[in-house]
Amino acid sequence: MSDTARNELIYDWNTSLSEPPIRAVGIVDETLRDGLQSPSVTHPTVADKLELLSLMARLGVTDVNLGIPGAGSRFAEECLILAREIVDQHLPLACHCAARTLPGDIAPISEISQQAGIRVGVGMFIGSSPIRRYAEGWDLALMLRRTREAIDFAVKHDVPVMFVTEDTTRADQETLRQLYITAIEHGAERICLSDTAGHATPKGTARLVRFIRELVGPETGIDWHGHNDRGLALVNAIAALDAGADRLHATALGIGERTGNTSMELLLTNLQLMRYIQRDLTLLPLYCRKAARMCSIPVPANLPVVGQDAFRTASGVHAAAIYKSEQKGDTWVADRVYSAIPAALIGRYQKIEIGPMSGVSNVRYQLAEYGLEASDEAIRHILEVAKQSDRVLTEVEILRMLVGAKPRHRD
Repeated sequence: MSDTARNELIYDWNTSLSEPPIRAVGIVDETLRDGLQSPSVTHPTVADKLELLSLMARLGVTDVNLGIPGAGSRFAEECLILAREIVDQHLPLACHCAARTLPGDIAPISEISQQAGIRVGVGMFIGSSPIRRYAEGWDLALMLRRTREAIDFAVKHDVPVMFVTEDTTRADQETLRQLYITAIEHGAERICLSDTAGHATPKGTARLVRFIRELVGPETGIDWHGHNDRGLALVNAIAALDAGADRLHATALGIGERTGNTSMELLLTNLQLMRYIQRDLTLLPLYCRKAARMCSIPVPANLPVVGQDAFRTASGVHAAAIYKSEQKGDTWVADRVYSAIPAALIGRYQKIEIGPMSGVSNVRYQLAEYGLEASDEAIRHILEVAKQSDRVLTEVEILRMLVGAKPRHRD
């Protein structure tokens, strides 16, 4: 079947012929900074961080946050090791470190940059919302003065600046206007809008990004950093991109403060399906498994893309459609007939199990996976046992019922 004919099998309401061409988007990996601020993670070893850094590069991440060197000598040393790895292994990654708008926080980043032989930027942050200012006892004049002093210090020491306003999505227009204009006038190369408390909705995100894009013009880069407190991190990131942001932040498995950040695996998969990026995503499961192991966190079975159930079914109706497609020799259809995400995109495959809601197709498919043939009577027996079970059957249970079955001859 031709590609044109295949595309006609799925009518896509998500796209329109009148839409403008897809533009480039940068990806910032925050796993090693914001991700490790989750109270549930185990802090990984440097060796683990280096492995994850390599996977980031192979997945096409644009920029990586190495951490917060101002948090202590341990963190500064690890940031230096990571920066040197980027240089030594020629990894196609830009990098930066997080810091408050204080010269004392920025100085270690300058030292790391000099010792590693690579430009290490700073993502310098300051709270911007009225509630944060009230809690801290700040006024706008103080915030503007700190912004000027910190950026002037960074520029003097050749540290590229991304100016980050915390809690941007709950800040007023005039405060943001003064902070961003001041930051850009003093040398900030990029600005970052942060949904620090996970407050934003897609509509609010789009309104904010459009306002800031009009304010700073097309020359200044705009990053979006979202949190998932309302379960809207992914859709907010896409809304920010559509509204004019050009870089998006995410973490492996969405780990981070409280309920976490935008999930990297979901972001990359959706950007690929929406044609914003063209990457080899077959390493995504490995990237997520590595992050899970090094941080000692579970991967829920029903997690999209990388959970064990993402491409797994025991339903008779679903299995029948997949099985019939494969019988036609059309693996392209089999991988999409009951899946919005083709499993092959991330190096996985459709898996059919046998359980209480299964049908004959489940059994035939499973036997084909084992390279076995069985009589109709044996197939009925397996199905009867499955119907009485309260879960899917294990491979051992199925094979025990097939003692004496003949190997299937494969071409």
